[in-house]
Amino acid sequence: MSTIEIIMPSKRYRQKATIFMVSAIFILLACIYLNFNPLMFFTEFHFVRDLLGEMFMPNYQMLYENTSTGLSILQTLSMAFLGTLYGGIIAFLLAFLAATNTMPYKAVRVITQVFVSVLRMVPALVVVLIFVIAVGPGSFSGVLTLVVVTIGSFAKLFTETIENVEAGPGEAIFSVGASRLQVIRYSIIPQIMPSFIANLLYAFDVNIRAAIGLGIFGGGGIGFQLQMAKSVLHYKDVMALVTIIVVLVILVEKLSDYLRMKILGDGKLS
Repeated sequence: MSTIEIIMPSKRYRQKATIFMVSAIFILLACIYLNFNPLMFFTEFHFVRDLLGEMFMPNYQMLYENTSTGLSILQTLSMAFLGTLYGGIIAFLLAFLAATNTMPYKAVRVITQVFVSVLRMVPALVVVLIFVIAVGPGSFSGVLTLVVVTIGSFAKLFTETIENVEAGPGEAIFSVGASRLQVIRYSIIPQIMPSFIANLLYAFDVNIRAAIGLGIFGGGGIGFQLQMAKSVLHYKDVMALVTIIVVLVILVEKLSDYLRMKILGDGKLS
């Protein structure tokens, strides 16, 4: 009597098959719950085509016919600049309170680190909604939001930069009787200054994009102009503003990259 050998799949194969099936079921349930059908992009594409038809040609005449457009661009740049400046300075000071080699008191370090972590965890849209309710819509609430976002994003980065400086110069100054503040002034700050300025330029680049988005939610600037044009169905104005935003972001990014490369590459500030 002959026997039939049944080859069972390996344990590893069954694990992969199970993970694949569970993932597929999860994705399917999520699509059903959200009523998300990728095929609708193709079946309803004529809506996209009609919208693009209403957007072209962009109404660039609004640049000189409506003076508020140029002012809103200037407002967005100012919001990003002030948010980066104030947020960067506060993040810089908090970093010295959170770093182990500059703050000897553990309680102060822990409180500062927890405070920075809380700021980092709160989404920017939640922050701007809070400030819009507290101080009203406009550029002031946008700047306050960017200050908070900059502190949350860069205080931890500055802390790690301070903790990774070379200890030798500081120990040499300290051994001849220098105070802790003098060690920070003449040893730590000169080492971290190029990185600090380069990161501030990067923060400005990030805040420009954030300022545009925050404007849509009441933060002022060109984002607010975009929201207003969309709400009154002026799609040619919308397209003009979108292209202006893209050019603005690219110019700021290139300028930021160039300056950071000069500072970090040449090390002129070290």
